[in-house]
Amino acid sequence: MATLYGRRRSSAKRSLVLGLVFLAIGILILLLFDFNVVAPARGHKVDSLNATQILSSAGGVVGLMNGVLQILAAWRKSRQPPPAPTPTDIDRAKDILAGLAGEQSRDETILRSLGDPEPIPVPWRSTEHEELMDHPRLIAEGSVSFPSLTDHIAAMAEDFRALRCRRLVILGEPGSGKTTLAVQLIMELLKTRRPDEPVPVLMSAARWDTDIHPELHDWVAACLDMDYPALRAEGLAPDTPVTLAIRGEVLPVIDGLDELPGDARVGVLCALNRSMSESDQLIVTCRTAQFAESVEEAGDVLTAAAVIEPHPLSPGVSADYLEACLPPRPKPPWPRILDALRKGLVPALAEVTSTPLGLWLVRAAYVAARRDPTPLLTLGRGDAATLNDHLCDRLIPAVVDSRRPRGGAAESFRPRHSWSPDQVRQWLAYISRQLLVSGEDARDMAWWRLAGYTSTTLVRALVGVGAGAVVGTVLGLVTTAPLVGVVTGVLVMLLVVITTRTWFTEAPGHVGFQLRGRRRLVVQSLRDGVIVGLVGAVVGWGMSGSVAGWGKIEATAVSALMVGGVSLGLFLLTIGLGRFVERPTKTTTARSPHSTWKADMNLTLVRAVSGAVIGVIAGVIGGLAGLNWLIAVVGGLLIGLVIGLILGTHHAWLAYSVTMPRLARKGRLPLRAMSFFDDAHRLGLLRTEGPFYQFRNFELQKHLSHDGTGAAPAPRFDQEGRP
Repeated sequence: MATLYGRRRSSAKRSLVLGLVFLAIGILILLLFDFNVVAPARGHKVDSLNATQILSSAGGVVGLMNGVLQILAAWRKSRQPPPAPTPTDIDRAKDILAGLAGEQSRDETILRSLGDPEPIPVPWRSTEHEELMDHPRLIAEGSVSFPSLTDHIAAMAEDFRALRCRRLVILGEPGSGKTTLAVQLIMELLKTRRPDEPVPVLMSAARWDTDIHPELHDWVAACLDMDYPALRAEGLAPDTPVTLAIRGEVLPVIDGLDELPGDARVGVLCALNRSMSESDQLIVTCRTAQFAESVEEAGDVLTAAAVIEPHPLSPGVSADYLEACLPPRPKPPWPRILDALRKGLVPALAEVTSTPLGLWLVRAAYVAARRDPTPLLTLGRGDAATLNDHLCDRLIPAVVDSRRPRGGAAESFRPRHSWSPDQVRQWLAYISRQLLVSGEDARDMAWWRLAGYTSTTLVRALVGVGAGAVVGTVLGLVTTAPLVGVVTGVLVMLLVVITTRTWFTEAPGHVGFQLRGRRRLVVQSLRDGVIVGLVGAVVGWGMSGSVAGWGKIEATAVSALMVGGVSLGLFLLTIGLGRFVERPTKTTTARSPHSTWKADMNLTLVRAVSGAVIGVIAGVIGGLAGLNWLIAVVGGLLIGLVIGLILGTHHAWLAYSVTMPRLARKGRLPLRAMSFFDDAHRLGLLRTEGPFYQFRNFELQKHLSHDGTGAAPAPRFDQEGRP
């Protein structure tokens, strides 16, 4: 496996780097020693030998020896294979992992009120879509009907164990209880786990990038290494996560396959079939439609996996569950409501509570909140859509109040930040309205499109003025020439205003260093930069020779010409290399909204740092050519930074960053919008589909779009700033 010696090699690399640092320091000191001590022996003029020089020389020798020893130790360590774990080590690691996974699942059961008083008794059956399931004889011996109820989770766990390869796909519509069933199975399998059975661990499908981890075991090992650092505790082998994954000692419970984009879902399905052996066990949750699309696209099902779907809850079952959630002597309206539900006198309420989501809404809005349930009786006799809207009004307060952030490690279904229900409702209402604007998919919310939610002309002007003011002020202070600062600031302002015209409609990008198919671009960039730099330097040098007697002013001007030529070559090289590392992000393969946001931010940082470094290099060259060092370096740094930021064709993160303060000031979205969207996803109000956020419940989106608490939908602005 590619990651088998990952941690050991990482340690070896650190030792190697440390050794190289010592080696470099030693060589540097020895060079200084040669310059100050050895050179006199060759007839050069030197100062007298003193104790400091002797100590420096000794230090250089010690540093050189230490660096060599570090390198040799790192090389020897990297050549040694890690010790093979003993059966006792494996059992201990499994026990540690089982304890940690149990704690995680126990928190989820509390968060979902699965023990207060009991889980919703959803009936699960083998899917009627035979094209989504493998041959019956490969799944289990005999019948594969898989009839189970979630309140009989022990029987369901035994049904799972009876499967030939112990592989299960849990399908269903939004709010049907897929993840809840997966958490229940994890708890039951852990409670009844035998020593020879694998440890079930909940993992998010959105984290699996098959380009980075093409094999299931690679990805599982990476997840274990990141999420469970206790597996690297003293006394365990350094490659314990890898060993557990390779030997099939982990049962991955992959939740939310539908949250990946279509191509990525197909890639995961193919990776599973390609990398699983007969002994590998698996549980996957996915929406029915998305799983069917992936099976059709891949041309294959998940090998040897049983596929189950939920059936609607009967009115009697829903009434029994609500009754169990109430105190033994409920308030007067409740007995009448439950009796009407059982007798079919409230068809709208029966339809809403036929799904776990609808039943949970009723419980959260009226049972847990201790509200007067009389509206359920009146609205229950009417239209189900009206009752659903009524419950949607109470959904956000119920969710936010029941899942407050907790200090310490982040949890998958708990937000990281505190938001008030009114804020969540207001911001989601604004987003739901914006999604209805013509020209954008009514379901997909892309973070890079937020930049078009306000006037781009005003934002560009403000950014241009800010950049020009900063650069102009600094240069004016450094040069002690206010006119230079004003002129430079105005030029920078105009440059920013002109070049940012397309930022607000650009899609996100990412950094890519692959040479395949791009060698010609690299060669051209190197060639153009070197040629322009050399020509500029030669021309400047020739001019300086021809005007050597012109005086100080002329010589300074010629030096500036020479520096300008070299700088132009360096910046041309920067532009070419920037084009090389910049890659567009495809929305059909992007992993998640946060990953595309972070990737575009990293691309921006790479461009900014590259421009700043090249600018400083140009400034140093100017200083060596006779220009004022402070002016040359500071000017090169600022100009390089500005040019680095405006280069390229992907500025989604920059456009987002300069737009959000204006949207936040108007109360339309929070300043930390991505953090808010991530928390809304954790709360179950939003879901992800590749790089897009979507409302998990489309009925909630439609309801919020007519909500009066949100700001009216703003017109969409184009790259010219026109609505």
